[in-house]
Amino acid sequence: MAPPTLSEVIFPEQANHNFSRILGDLKRANLSVTNRLRSIAQDAAFAEEVASALELPLVANERCGSWYIDPECKVGSAYFKSTDGHTGQWKFSTRRLNLHLLELIGERDGCIIVDSTRRGKRMPDALSKTIPTWCAVLNRVLFPSQPHALYVPPNTVSSSEASQISALLPDFVSSFLSLAIDLAPLRRTLKKPLRPFWITPEDDLSLTADGLAGIAEEYHPVVCCTASRRVVGAEMSEAGYIQGAGDDTENWALGLTAEVFWRHRETLLAASESELPGLIGELVASDNEKVRGEDVAVVKRVAPPGLFVGTLAAKERSLRDAACVVAVVPGNTEHSEWVKGPAHMEVGLRKSKTASRLLRDALPRICDFVLRYLKKSETGENGPSGEKKVVVLCESGKDLSVGVALAVYCWCFDDSGNIRPDDNRVSFNKTAIRVRLGHIVTSFPEANPSRATLQSVNSFLMDWRR
Repeated sequence: MAPPTLSEVIFPEQANHNFSRILGDLKRANLSVTNRLRSIAQDAAFAEEVASALELPLVANERCGSWYIDPECKVGSAYFKSTDGHTGQWKFSTRRLNLHLLELIGERDGCIIVDSTRRGKRMPDALSKTIPTWCAVLNRVLFPSQPHALYVPPNTVSSSEASQISALLPDFVSSFLSLAIDLAPLRRTLKKPLRPFWITPEDDLSLTADGLAGIAEEYHPVVCCTASRRVVGAEMSEAGYIQGAGDDTENWALGLTAEVFWRHRETLLAASESELPGLIGELVASDNEKVRGEDVAVVKRVAPPGLFVGTLAAKERSLRDAACVVAVVPGNTEHSEWVKGPAHMEVGLRKSKTASRLLRDALPRICDFVLRYLKKSETGENGPSGEKKVVVLCESGKDLSVGVALAVYCWCFDDSGNIRPDDNRVSFNKTAIRVRLGHIVTSFPEANPSRATLQSVNSFLMDWRR
């Protein structure tokens, strides 16, 4: 038999293209919506097992964490960003203080914070570095007479990196103290310092439980639970399992949210891949209709001088309550159309990131409108004396409305909560703005203004041309 020729040994270019296409098809098939939902259900079962073994409440680190916790077991949400723990970019966020967790931790003697991460990583940086840094800063602030080390997972964070983070802790403490937050209520909620622990599907739960029991007298445990097991090689070798399946939902979920998934979990897991797009569309549309039909007209106070935020559903009720209402609505409207009445303004700034950018030019008009309303309230032109509510609304009730409320809080009120005089030329800097933002996120932990929104607020308030 004649030996093969070179052209027979080397695959032709067309064959290489076919192999690439086949491998791409296999990868897409493995990363299907069906496999993602089944992986999420598997990881959620692990999170529930951890809660049962450790007898601690489950907290979701948003946005990903909520996919892994049954809403009936979820007691709260946290907002710890992995980017604040990236190597060389360590940060203690004064925008996401998460101080609302302290009451839960004090009452239940700890909590479990659930998150996940992409293929190949043992745990997300939010759990391995951001939360440990948060614990270390709060320990130094609330228990200053005691020495406090930075605790990090040794099999994930090197001693060199831990040392570099430790060196930054004094600056992080100073940054937190500069917010001038009343520490007395926080000190009353905690009996002991905080101590992070870590658990992954590869760890022995019984050993973790023993470790927690050993330090319970000295610390409140903050258990950082990575829900997904680690996948080191190609995901195609995992029989459909996807690490961190609940992440990057904008790329695969077809509009499905964690809340809708858990409400219809059995139906979704039983559906075939071909049925899922239509089924998800129906469930999401039905859920949106249900939400619109419910009474969600709730506003939340974010600052002492009668300043509230909420969703657009609260507009009519707020107007009936004789409040000054500023509604940031989708769509693009002319400035001349914004003022609807002496206590009602509707600002059309389009949606999402575009709205956050356009907010910069809208804030002077908004703040002047609110200040005129407040001045008339002082003179009794807006009715009987008493607290005058200013309500700021947007679609989410957490982003644009919070940015506008922050600008109004700084522009219209002094440090004592009094309305600023017309002729009072006040200057703002990032520290002063950050202090006011700290007040807002402490009162309203769900506040989540985007970076673009806050940049617009800073740009308006610090504009030297005013």
